[in-house]
Formats: sequence, C-alpha cells, structure tokens
Amino acid sequence: MKGTWPARGLYAITPEGVTESVCLEKVSQALAAGISTLQYRDKSSVWSTRLRMARRLGELCRQACIPLIINDDLALAIESGADGVHLGRDEMHLLETAVASSPRLLVGVSCYSDLDRARNAIARGADHVAFGSLFPSPTKPAAPHCELSVLRAARQEFTVPIVAIGGITPENGRAVIEAGADYLAAISSVFEAEDIAEAVSRYTDLFA
Repeated sequence: MKGTWPARGLYAITPEGVTESVCLEKVSQALAAGISTLQYRDKSSVWSTRLRMARRLGELCRQACIPLIINDDLALAIESGADGVHLGRDEMHLLETAVASSPRLLVGVSCYSDLDRARNAIARGADHVAFGSLFPSPTKPAAPHCELSVLRAARQEFTVPIVAIGGITPENGRAVIEAGADYLAAISSVFEAEDIAEAVSRYTDLFA
C-alpha cells in the first residue's frame, strides 16, 4: 500500500557537511519537536555511507510516524526501504520507473516555477510537487526564483500536496502557506539553529 502524507507542516531536509552522529542527533531533536516530513539529502558520500544513514534515519522516522523521503536517488530509496523519493531537474526521466518500482513509494518532483512541469509530473504519477526558490536561499544561492503567484495557481489547479522551498523562514512562511503550500521545506534555519526544538516550533506554529 502506498505511504500516506501527514498533516501539513515542516518538511525538514538533512544538513550536509556534518558527521553521521551529529546529523542523527540533530534529526532526533527535530523529530521530537514535531517536523512532519524528513528528506535525506547527501550528494557527496559513498553509497555504503548513504545506505547506512538512510536506514538509520528511516528507523527514527518510523518511530516518529513520519515519512522519510530520499533526495535524487531512486536506488537508495528502494534499497533502504524509505517511504519516498524526490526527483530533481536531472532525474525526471526516472519518474515512471519510480512510480512502478513500488506501490508504496511516494514520488515527488521539483517543479521550480514551472506549472507545466508539475502538470506533466502529476499526469505521470507524481504524488507531490515542489516549487521554489521562493526567497534567496543560503543553500542554493543560484536557484531560480519562484513567485508566490505560482503557488496560488498551483493550489487552485492541483490536489496533490505542494512543498515550498528556498529561503523560507518563520518570518515569511505564513505568506507561503496562505499562497497554497502544504509543507514548508527548510534546512539551515532548522539544523543550524542553536535551539532546534524552538526553530521547529516557530515553523509549526504557522500552521496552527
């Protein structure tokens, strides 16, 4: 059976450039504070490291009853038993394979500011779509900009969950939710915070 999405909330993306133990500790704090989804993003480690981390993160997420999504690596998502995979600009050709690979796998696609890309992805079986960068992002400073009007149009047309990403903070997040986002994605503003629980709470309060 396909996995299910939790109620709207904070879609946390794991930090890069930290040790495995630090990453797991930070994720544990974020899970305890109430994030709704976790994406594992690691584009530099070797396969064995990523597989080990995906499995350990999956255990933590199952305990917290939230889905673990793997960024840009379908094979890793399948092998690790993760709940889903998120496909970026260069992975769109894997969409049908991802949809067909497992009846339980949640499949998301980065759509940037392109509604046609979202329509195409949904027609081909994507379960959720992501738009951004909504604001300047410290993680991806060169990412193309997406206007809030694109989110509004997407919300009017699509019924699948919408993830908003890129420079989203507790200060600007409410406007993003009002424009139609079901999930606010964040990396540094959560995992680089001195108090991760407080940072998560500031996001989740926006959905109250």
